[in-house]
Amino acid sequence: MADFDVVVIGGGWGGYTAAVRAAQQGLRGALIERDKLGGACLHRGCIPTKVLLETAELLNISARGADYGLKLGEPGLDYARVLQRKGEVVGQLYRGLQQLVKASGTTMIEGDARLTGANMVEVRERTGKTSRLETTAIVIATGSRPKPLPGVKTDGHTVLDSDQLLERDRVPDSMLILGAGAVGVEFASCFADYGTKVTIVEMLPRILPTEDADVSTALTRSLTKRGIRIETGVSAKLETIRTGEGGASLEIEREGKRETLTGECLLVAVGREALTSGIGLEELGVHLERGFVAVNDSMRSSVPTIYGVGDCNGRLMLAHVAAAQGVLAADEIAGKASPSVDFDRLPRVTFCRPQVASVGLTEEQARETGRPIRAARTYLRANGKALINGEPDGFVKVVLDESNGDLLGVHMLGDGVTELIAAASLARFLDASVEEFGLNVYPHPTLSELLGDAAHAALRPPPRKEGARQGAGR
Repeated sequence: MADFDVVVIGGGWGGYTAAVRAAQQGLRGALIERDKLGGACLHRGCIPTKVLLETAELLNISARGADYGLKLGEPGLDYARVLQRKGEVVGQLYRGLQQLVKASGTTMIEGDARLTGANMVEVRERTGKTSRLETTAIVIATGSRPKPLPGVKTDGHTVLDSDQLLERDRVPDSMLILGAGAVGVEFASCFADYGTKVTIVEMLPRILPTEDADVSTALTRSLTKRGIRIETGVSAKLETIRTGEGGASLEIEREGKRETLTGECLLVAVGREALTSGIGLEELGVHLERGFVAVNDSMRSSVPTIYGVGDCNGRLMLAHVAAAQGVLAADEIAGKASPSVDFDRLPRVTFCRPQVASVGLTEEQARETGRPIRAARTYLRANGKALINGEPDGFVKVVLDESNGDLLGVHMLGDGVTELIAAASLARFLDASVEEFGLNVYPHPTLSELLGDAAHAALRPPPRKEGARQGAGR
């Protein structure tokens, strides 16, 4: 008999979820983590950044206190306390996660793991001991790290990746951000609220390029209004990055015109790469694509006993997606039927100000399918709760298939929309039509009413053009 039914390598969101789910399914499991349980999300990503963003949100509201009838002094920022609070929140969640894994009955091992066979894992534990674990199945959940730029070395002070910026002990006066995906945009929004002069540089035509174009355009307008400079569709000359006592500089080019941008520091936010090298995958013939573990819809790799979940498979690098994949892999190993992870039904969120949240196809993607498409919006400025909150900027957009009423996508920009997207995601999961989505009753006054309003707007036929023949009313 093998030592374990499943060995999970990596204790981030995907890994620990797979291990706990396997235990719930009655499997004997081990979880190996070389750093800290919780992985990048808990210690260097989702949680720490949201602590900083929450402070930024409160700072913004405090500055507008008079609008709410509050008599407040000039708000200020104690960044040392912000970092302390970050550590407190992370620490509390870390302790809770340790208790959860322990209570599940999973064997927790701290150390470096390497695959020596399709059913064998060698672990060099922190104690110096080396052990070999025989197992029926292996789940790779090793996560990812900030992607470096060729020829650009981060120093943790002037040129930083996102991990290093979270550890910086002071707020910079000015910052260049290379990359306008979720990471770059979130940090830009956060530090702009802290008083930093921020410039975003993106080589693609727009920020948040994977989101709906209308959302991207409106967010660009909002961030620019807040004083954030945004340069898109430019060529960034990486070889021109310079650092010194004056900070960092970068040369960009657009239509033959060159300009040198400067900042106290430069954040490199051009994506993430999988942590899959050096653990024996290549030697076992596990197929990798650009360093990511290639998996099927059941999260199984090219080697049948080995699975890959979370960032290491590169499908959609979000913590909640990693957790869903971890559940799927554990159920598959346990021989239990479980629906595959449909990426068109998974919510995406960006915690800038205003927030971005979406699920399903963008309008552009929907039209590319050749289906008859209709899209409609409802605006936060017409919503009572948004006005009460003092946050009227943004909209909710619904995309539907006109031929059958299918809900294809929901895209939102505005205060609190990251909390609303779960309802749209559930509607997609249940294959609800736009009519059903709209007929659901949403409480008043809440932001959730925007979902129903947008659905109803999408169901209405577009207004006739002036001069068109009018039919009998009905």
